[in-house]
Amino acid sequence: MADKIRIPRAATPEEVGVSSREIARFVQEMQDHGLRFHSFMVIRHGKVAAECYRAPYNAETPHQMYSVSKSLTSTAVGFCVQEGLLSVEDRIVDIFPDYIPDQNDERMQMLRVKHLLSMTSGKNVSIFDDKTRGNWITSYLNAPWYNDPGKEFRYVNENIYMLCAIVHRVTGQTVRDFLQPRLFEPLGIDYPQWETDPYGIEAGGWGVFLKTEDLAKLMLMYSQGGVFNGQRILDEEWTKTATSFVVDNSNNSGLDSVNGYGYCFWRCHVPGTYRADGMFSQFGIVFEDYDAMFICTAGVCSEENARKQIWLHFPRAFFDENGVKTDTSCPQLAEMLQNAPLDKPLPASSSPWEKRLEGCVIRLRKNVLLNLVGFPVSMLPLAVVYMAADKAGNIDNIRFSFREKECSMSWTEGHEANTVICGMDGHYRYGEMRLGQMNYVVCCSAYWDKANRFIVDVRPVNTIGKRRLAFTFKLNDRVVMKPSSEPPVSEIAANLALGVPTMFKNPVVVALAKQALYRLPGIVEPKHRGRIIKE
Repeated sequence: MADKIRIPRAATPEEVGVSSREIARFVQEMQDHGLRFHSFMVIRHGKVAAECYRAPYNAETPHQMYSVSKSLTSTAVGFCVQEGLLSVEDRIVDIFPDYIPDQNDERMQMLRVKHLLSMTSGKNVSIFDDKTRGNWITSYLNAPWYNDPGKEFRYVNENIYMLCAIVHRVTGQTVRDFLQPRLFEPLGIDYPQWETDPYGIEAGGWGVFLKTEDLAKLMLMYSQGGVFNGQRILDEEWTKTATSFVVDNSNNSGLDSVNGYGYCFWRCHVPGTYRADGMFSQFGIVFEDYDAMFICTAGVCSEENARKQIWLHFPRAFFDENGVKTDTSCPQLAEMLQNAPLDKPLPASSSPWEKRLEGCVIRLRKNVLLNLVGFPVSMLPLAVVYMAADKAGNIDNIRFSFREKECSMSWTEGHEANTVICGMDGHYRYGEMRLGQMNYVVCCSAYWDKANRFIVDVRPVNTIGKRRLAFTFKLNDRVVMKPSSEPPVSEIAANLALGVPTMFKNPVVVALAKQALYRLPGIVEPKHRGRIIKE
């Protein structure tokens, strides 16, 4: 565990020029609009003005960060540059001469580290590329070109994976091991979990898990020009360049995605702001003109809607604490920040089926289509596994054991077996599970919504979503299991469909891709049939 280094806390938001009344409005509207913010932190003048964790999320559990991982990868490259191990002008052919498929490829000869950092590589890796097999470096270098390097912005995750592969090659270390003494230890960040390719190279563009305060520390270090706790961590020149307008991304779409892109940081439409950004609304937003930051973790599919809510209240909440005194306080804020649970389990229920299920195993048929497309049903929501190198899946051999106010559920997915305890009294039970070779903290509950239908909710609190399995028990020991997720797959698919035109230029391909995404919910969350077998 890293030394416990905490960002200082202000006694009140007003102490550092933040309106508690405006924060209260944000909390209320977040709840009124049903926006699934899991945590947030408001920081000004280097102190935490306010923070909120919505149960079951908390300050001590790392959260899935998606593309915020890119900013961490960029930081690792910054250290390589700082130590003379690498230059942004270095050519990829010189770093990976053993991987280059065609030495006569003029575009490959032009490709440099800076093009990967700024999303202008010209490489067009398919979003449907199978991450469970093959060599990702080879796959990237063999991918088609969409333009010459440096000519056109296009957001391609695998550009950043290649940066991790470069860090591995020039340092001889994993990115995490390289960052451990340089970033994690001086900032007090525990060695993070990070998804990797089959060879142990971090995914780079996604896959890291950080606590809310970990992200706040990273952004605070950048906002202070590479300094944290009075200690120089990273060169000021790198932090300024990485967060500045390096390339024009106006060919992109979205209010906050067309204002310039740095080295894995976005410029926002609000003047003087930039951000680290992860899918489902993981944000580290810096307000340069106010010496302030807004940090959040979330499960909001529409990042634009999440940011819209943030912009309504920030930077409006910031004021000059040394100026004319005005009443901006809200006495109820502390209570609002403490009592904002995301959801609450339903209270106790029971059914005669509980006795029938004791000592039995439920066996489910494998869904052939889901296995063909690489998304067998898992206790993990689709949003968690869709880019994973080692997908879990094919829930089977399910056993329930009931006792007063709770039940245990055991199951297998491939070679992995897990057991969780589910609260049936209106309270979660916490535990752990391991799937896809990754560890998750989980909170679980269960209830009967009908005499023959049993609902199990499992939320991996390291992630953005919740998995719900609905078991309907029928005559002749037949079972139908229907999976669903939070955020709903339909919501995820609709949001992904908005970005399709930026990925493909051919209108026919765009139409087909959108159609496929709209059909996604019915494909990836079908009913699964099985039987109850007495052991």
